Amino acid sequence: MPSKTMIDALNRQVLMEAQSSQAYLAMGSWAEIQPGLKGVTQFFFQHSEEERMHMLKLIHYINERGGVAIVPALKQPQLTFDSLKKAFETLLEHELKVSESINSLVEIALNEKDYATHNFLQWYVMEQMEEERLARECNDKLELIGDDKSGLYLFDRDIMTLDKQAPGKSA
Repeated sequence: MPSKTMIDALNRQVLMEAQSSQAYLAMGSWAEIQPGLKGVTQFFFQHSEEERMHMLKLIHYINERGGVAIVPALKQPQLTFDSLKKAFETLLEHELKVSESINSLVEIALNEKDYATHNFLQWYVMEQMEEERLARECNDKLELIGDDKSGLYLFDRDIMTLDKQAPGKSA
């Protein structure tokens, strides 16, 4: 069984994944009421569901390893954004924080010689690499687009294919 320190850290990650899911759900809800952003809306809602699955994976791991997973209370996420660019900047900032948190978990696992948890966390390390790449790519594209409405139209149309272009993901 992982140590109390490791279980507590994993439960903090459960909270972070739950907050991610809520944040992306709020982004999706905001995007849904913006004109012409159906692709972006779908992207955020899909990512909310993925973060929920990341949370559930942690909960199952904690419980299966003899710990007690804690389903956290959540704070209200940010509900509105000044622009689509600001929403995606927030997404990138959030993913960087999640990566930092995962790296801290890996460090704890290695320091405690908890190789089972270290092995389990490698999936999250790879997932965060993909999430950061995707968030940076979206931000780069929005930077290129600027205020060009036709570019925004194409971004919205193509956003769902960006995620499928990641190594290891199928179209």
